[in-house]
This record gives sequence, structure tokens and C-alpha cells, in this order.
Amino acid sequence: MYLTRKNVSRTMMMALLMMLACSMTALASEVGAEYEPPNYATFWALVPPIVAIGLALITKEVYSSLFLGILMGGLLYSGFSFEGTITHIFEDGIIGSLSDSYNVGILVFLVILGAMVCLMNKAGGSAAFGQFAASKIHSRVGAQLATILLGVLIFIDDYFNCLTVGSVMRPVTDKFQVSRAKLAYLIDATAAPVCIIAPISSWAAAVTGFVEGEDGFSIFMRAIPYNFYAILTIVMMVGMVLLKVEFGSMKLHERNAVKGDLYTTPGRPYGQAKEEQLSAKGKVMDLLIPILSLIICCVIGMLYTGGFFEGTDFVTAFSASDASLGLTYGSFFGLVITIGLYQIRRVLRFSECMACIPEGFKAMVPAIMILTFAWSLKAMTDSLGADVYVAGVVEASAKGFLMFLPAIIFLVGCFLAFATGTSWGTFGILIPIVVSVFQNSNPQLMIISISACMAGAVCGDHCSPISDTTIMASAGAQCEHVGHVTTQLPYAVTAAAVSFVTYIVAGFAQSAWISLPVGVVLMLLVLFGLKMAGNTVSGE
Repeated sequence: MYLTRKNVSRTMMMALLMMLACSMTALASEVGAEYEPPNYATFWALVPPIVAIGLALITKEVYSSLFLGILMGGLLYSGFSFEGTITHIFEDGIIGSLSDSYNVGILVFLVILGAMVCLMNKAGGSAAFGQFAASKIHSRVGAQLATILLGVLIFIDDYFNCLTVGSVMRPVTDKFQVSRAKLAYLIDATAAPVCIIAPISSWAAAVTGFVEGEDGFSIFMRAIPYNFYAILTIVMMVGMVLLKVEFGSMKLHERNAVKGDLYTTPGRPYGQAKEEQLSAKGKVMDLLIPILSLIICCVIGMLYTGGFFEGTDFVTAFSASDASLGLTYGSFFGLVITIGLYQIRRVLRFSECMACIPEGFKAMVPAIMILTFAWSLKAMTDSLGADVYVAGVVEASAKGFLMFLPAIIFLVGCFLAFATGTSWGTFGILIPIVVSVFQNSNPQLMIISISACMAGAVCGDHCSPISDTTIMASAGAQCEHVGHVTTQLPYAVTAAAVSFVTYIVAGFAQSAWISLPVGVVLMLLVLFGLKMAGNTVSGE
């Protein structure tokens, strides 16, 4: 009896161990297997951003539109399962985006920059600079050209560009009755388009990282003359200011601004701002020193993250830098220097400086909310395989229409960046495909096509209401976001149309000396045509 009981107990023990092993194997296989949504890598992957963008343009309300786009992404991912939808939206989307270290760094940078802007305003530095600039600038044309010049000079990073140019030039453009919508356009058009043709910028670093198997920095330099959208956007901006050309809904905004209404749109998130009690001791240096400190500290911060102080050369350090972390470091030390300066000069009490930090945070809340939703929407499109779908479309188009391929890639980049709101994600999808197609067959066409990737991504980013750069341009100009998008869109589409024709020329000529002058001449002809049609605004 004892042996029998012993055998039974052993048998039961073995059975339990086998069951446990089987369950562990099943659990491991379940965990290891990645879930693939029903409509993965199909056109349905682009439906959520299309819904969000369409609703934002129709309803003029961005928060609910973005959330409904996120909801659509969650439904498509889970196969319309309630639990799966909620889990994907919050765990993988919103919380996942906010737990990403790069995104958190950008949010910290925004908050600190908001605090610095509040400090400079409170100290009277912005007002003093406005008075100084007003004594040197005597017209609306001068105010706009000064804004463009400052935007071109701050080429390090588009986020930094948007908020810095906005805070510095807003008092000047207000004085000369330039609408907030036009200021937002000038800021946005000198952010990404300038960064993408600047060799020392966070954008150049991103592009060089996507060119595998090649000298990324050398290719970036050779691609600059073919980046038609960026170059033609700058030509268009300067030409419109000098010719006083305005068209589309921007013309109404500018005409109203000349009459004294800087906002035009019914929703005026900044129009009812209370007049602050500013320091009477404020001088121009109270704005210039903080801005210069911020620029220098941000450059040092980005070089630090790229290993410059560990022996890496300058160019390599910049191309390998972590823009988010570098900007966070730089903005923090810029804030410390600003507070120290105001204490030494006794412009503000320490308690007043500390009160500006939460006030700056509050000013950035709308931008932070839209950014969070935009990042979450991108997470939805990524989980639905939007990158795989677009990669397949581009590879299929590469089999024919070889000389038209740069123009086709430009359009694909425009659409993808517009739908997803990200330039860098578009680089990551398209550039490796272009390199693999042309690497061993036509190196020159590869350079032109890489430029088309970059130009299309910047164009789509420039147009998209869910782009982080577009969002921060609205914040920098203190302009209603949807108002900025709708007034900017006709300008961006015009530059895109001329760029598309120029890429067709480049595909056949394969020379920047031929295609770029053709593009510049076409752009100037368009502007002169608009001027002749009566699309002008003059407030001089």
C-alpha cells in the first residue's frame, strides 16, 4: 500500500510539473507573439490622422478633434473591442507618449522656456526691446523682415526657434500692426525650413542618422541645394513682405490688423490677457542676455550629449546629440542665469522670479495638451503600421517613372508628414528606402531623392495642424492654433506646388545649377502674378 501511494504521489507530482511547464510555455508564447491589428499596414492606418485633421479644420476645435482621431486609432487597433480600445489609447498612447524620455525632455524645455519668457516680460526686457526696435524699425515691412532674420539666425532647433522668435518679436510686430496669424506663419516658415538646410542643427543630426551605409553628413551637405521647399519658402516669405502680397484667409487677417484687430478669429486665447505690472528698471540687456545665454547653453548642452567634452569632434558631437536632453540642460542653465541677472540688477525680487515659473507653465499648457494628443495620435498610426504601408507604396513606385521619382517621393513625404504630424518619422521611413533603391545605381538621383524626402517631410509638417512645430509656432506667436493652420495652408501649398514642378525638372536635369534657378524664377512669377491680381495689403 505504501509503494502504491508513493507511486501515485510521484505521478501526480509529475503531472502537475508537466501542466505547469505547458502553461509557462503557452504564457511565454503568448507574451512573445506580437499582436497585429486586423487592418495592419493598409490605408486604414492613415484614417485616424485624417479624421483628426479633417475635424480640426471643420470644427475649429483641436482638442476634441485630436482625441477623436486617437479614439479611431484605438478602435481600429483593437478590432472595436471596448477593453482593447481603452487600454491602447491610455496605456500605449497617452501614458506611453508621456513616459517617453525624449517627449518628457521637450515638455520640460517648453515649461522652462515659458518661465523665461514670463521673466523677461515681467522684468520689462521685452518692452524695452520693443521700444528699442521701434526706434530702429519704421514700418510693417521692417518688422516682418526683422522677424525673418531672427528666425534664420536661430537655426539650432525648430522648437527653440518658434518660442524664442515669438517672445522677442511679438511686441515689435504688434506695434506695427502685423497680425498674430502672419507672425505665426513667419515663425513657422523660419523654423523647420531653416533647420533642414542648416548643417549644425538637430534636424541635420536626425537626417544623418537615417542614412545607413553612407557618409550621412556629406550626403546632407550635398542635398541642401536640392531642398527646394525649404529654399523656396524663404524666397516666398521675403518676396511677399517686400511686395506686400497677401492672399487666402491671411489677407483678411492682415487687413484687420492694419485697422487694429491683431486676432480676427472669434476664439482669442491671448486677446484678453491682463496687463502686467512691469518693472520700470527693465532694459534691452534684460532680454538680450537671457536670450544669448539660452542659445549658448543650448548649444553646449547638445554638444555635451553628443560627447564633445569626451573628445568627439564638433560636427560628430552635434550629429550624435540628443536634442531633447541638450535643450533641457541648456534651458535650465539659461533660467538660472536669467534669475541671477535679475537679482544682481535688482530688477525683480526673488519671490517675483519664483512666481513667474508657474505662470510660464500655465502659458504653455495649451501647447503641452496639443503636443500630448499629437504624440498619442502618432502612436496610434505607428501601431497600425502606417510606416510599413507607405514604405510599400514608395517601393512600388520606384519600379517605374524613374526620373519622376523625386517629385513622387516629395508628394509621398508631404502626405505622410501631414497625416502623422512628424518630419523625423517621415525621414526614418523614406530615406532608408531611397538609399537602398539608388545606392548602387544612380548616386546623383539618390541625393536628389533624399532631398525630396526631407523637403516633403518639412512641407507636410509645415501644413499639418498636429505637427509639434506648427503647435509651438502658434504658442510662440500667441495665435489661435486652428487660425494659424488655416491662414498658413495656402502659402505652404503654393510653395509645395512650385517645389513639385522643380523636382520634376531636377529629375531630368539632375543639376542644382539648372533646377534651383528654375524654381526661384517660378516662385517670383507666382508672387508677381498675385500682386497683379490685387492681393496686397499695405498699412504704411
